[in-house]
Amino acid sequence: MTESINVVVIGGGYSGVMAANRLTQRADVAVTLINPRADFVERVRLHQLVGHTHDAVRDFRDVLAERVRLVVDAATRIDAAGRAVELASGGAVAYDYLVYAVGSESASAGVPGAAEFAHTTASLEGARELRAVVDRTPAAAPITVVGGGPLGIETAAELAERGRAVTLVCGGQLGPYLHPSGRRSVAAGLATLGVRVLDGPGTKVAEVTHESVRLVDGRELASTVTIWTAGFAASDLAARSGLSVDAVGRLLADETLTSIDDERIVGTGDAVSPSGMPLRMSCQAALPLGSHAADTVLSRIAGDRPAEFTRGIAAMCVSLGRGAGVFQVARFDDTAIRLHVPGRLGAVLKEAACTSPIDQLAKESRKPGSHSWIVRDSRRVGRVAAQRAAGLVIAREEG
Repeated sequence: MTESINVVVIGGGYSGVMAANRLTQRADVAVTLINPRADFVERVRLHQLVGHTHDAVRDFRDVLAERVRLVVDAATRIDAAGRAVELASGGAVAYDYLVYAVGSESASAGVPGAAEFAHTTASLEGARELRAVVDRTPAAAPITVVGGGPLGIETAAELAERGRAVTLVCGGQLGPYLHPSGRRSVAAGLATLGVRVLDGPGTKVAEVTHESVRLVDGRELASTVTIWTAGFAASDLAARSGLSVDAVGRLLADETLTSIDDERIVGTGDAVSPSGMPLRMSCQAALPLGSHAADTVLSRIAGDRPAEFTRGIAAMCVSLGRGAGVFQVARFDDTAIRLHVPGRLGAVLKEAACTSPIDQLAKESRKPGSHSWIVRDSRRVGRVAAQRAAGLVIAREEG
């Protein structure tokens, strides 16, 4: 009887679940998913959890293939030499191949008081705690959301729609990813909801206290509840395990998504930095990265040379409460263009963008190998080729 090939996936988010499902194409592959929670978290809906419009969780049975073994535990260290993942419970799970899909977490960039006094919506636990805090805070109390990216915009809008007095401190530009025309639509939507928007270079946060937010230009804002959404960083698991990482902790990999240190370890989602040129941390990037990570592992098992990642992402969706949104169209290299869809139709497209990943994961769980992604980022391919020719890209030697 042929022994099973053990593949362990660390992280049960969008990318990790996609990879785990896709790996079940081979009958001789035993897939184990290690995740700290017993439920799948719809991270793109955590701002809705804060606003009481969605629970942001699903049963793993809705999205995970039956053949995948779920281990509810936290990974504390990767023993690459011994090919094992050490767990918080004290045990360990052995692997032949490992998919590193630990995602990302909130980053306060060392701003004094941010870690102590600001709440986050980057995790299920953080969003639940924030919802409880907001619920027991007087309706007229000032709430400050720090961060002008999608999460900050969506959290501010969700709370303002519930009648809260919200100030959005951008720390720079509002919606820096957006095309100026899309940015104007977002600004108009926030104004309609009554959100006070502070943007520009003087709006970087210098300090957070239990009752205020101080900006670098000297302004001090009263803030009964401060919410930090300004930036994300990867888990430090790879670094703690002695693997090479980039400046924010993502696993350094080649274009096949394979760790530059170990061909048995493949990264995906927010946690990987192929050629030091990571994709934007997003649910949209997570799915093609997840399917490609699985394909890389399956290629190695088959003795084939893995393909390089060439896929792109070409849009961003931002909700403005439940009744409006902005669907920002982009080039295949993820550069925003003038075309965008605002208002009610923007909200419809945003909702579709939230439900589509669940549908894609569920389909892959039933029909592993069915996921496809037609968008190709030819500019990335060109950049990689140019850097490789200049000797600036680390490429693994395939034996």
